[in-house]
Amino acid sequence: MTTMAQETTQGNRPAPPAASGPRTGEIRRHELATFLRSRRERITPEQVDLPRGRRRRTPGLRREEVAQLSAVGVTWYTWLEQARDIQVSEQVLDALARTLLLDTSERAHLFQLAGAVDPTPAAHCPVITPALRRILTQLEPVPACIQNSRYDILAYNRTYARLMMRDLGTVPPADRNCVLLAYTNPEWRASIVLLDETTRLMAAKLRASMAGHLGEPAWKTLLKRLRAESAEFRENWDRYEVAATRGKTKRFANPYVGLVTVDHTDLWLAPDLGARMVTYPPHDEETRERLEKLHMIALEAEAEAHTAVPDRVGAVPRAEAAEAR
Repeated sequence: MTTMAQETTQGNRPAPPAASGPRTGEIRRHELATFLRSRRERITPEQVDLPRGRRRRTPGLRREEVAQLSAVGVTWYTWLEQARDIQVSEQVLDALARTLLLDTSERAHLFQLAGAVDPTPAAHCPVITPALRRILTQLEPVPACIQNSRYDILAYNRTYARLMMRDLGTVPPADRNCVLLAYTNPEWRASIVLLDETTRLMAAKLRASMAGHLGEPAWKTLLKRLRAESAEFRENWDRYEVAATRGKTKRFANPYVGLVTVDHTDLWLAPDLGARMVTYPPHDEETRERLEKLHMIALEAEAEAHTAVPDRVGAVPRAEAAEAR
């Protein structure tokens, strides 16, 4: 079986020297190797659903376990921890970051040490300004978020965080993608009324949006992950349907307040980047009351957590809020 590593690595052939000189590249490789080892050793087998066994002496995970979970060769991953001069693709780094359960700051550090650009929404997005975050907050109790054309959720307010699940903030930033959540997250899927119709339409919309981004790593990574994790997505994707319709009434079975009926609206912020503000104003009086109740639930949860940040939007973690400034 061909692994991602076999598809992207040059084996043990030397990579081109970095612009800052061979010595700098060597230092970065050693830092990367040390960083990977430290994160591997802190992950317990139970955290990644692996049996511990009786003869385990290695603290944390073994190298072969990380390689298996990340779909890369054991020899190649060993070379990486030995600071060998090999090439590392964005797709492999993404897989390693998810296997090692890296948070936003650690993920950014991994890509920086590898000299690569992070293709996920956890990376910097110039569209998300402090002013836009304040607007999201001021729109409450109307659920609102900012998405890009790939359906990554870049920012959101507290009501949106609890519209389709109990707390979007519990989802890792790299997984906050509407299509991915609709196909793979049980809680998100349970909230969608007319699930089959919605997921089929989302696949068609993603195909239409992807036409202008076919060679971009972030889009390829998302598509590969969706196909690997969802048979339903593979079936819908292989229909080759396209759709670009927006602005419709939607219904969600909210876990806190029950059925809500909202109107989907888009406000384009940067059409060239595909960034837009998505809002869900109430379609009827009953929904308005339920969204107000949902907003109060979100405020109470935030107060109990004692983790408020001055310009924090919803459940966006403190580290992410700092990065956005």
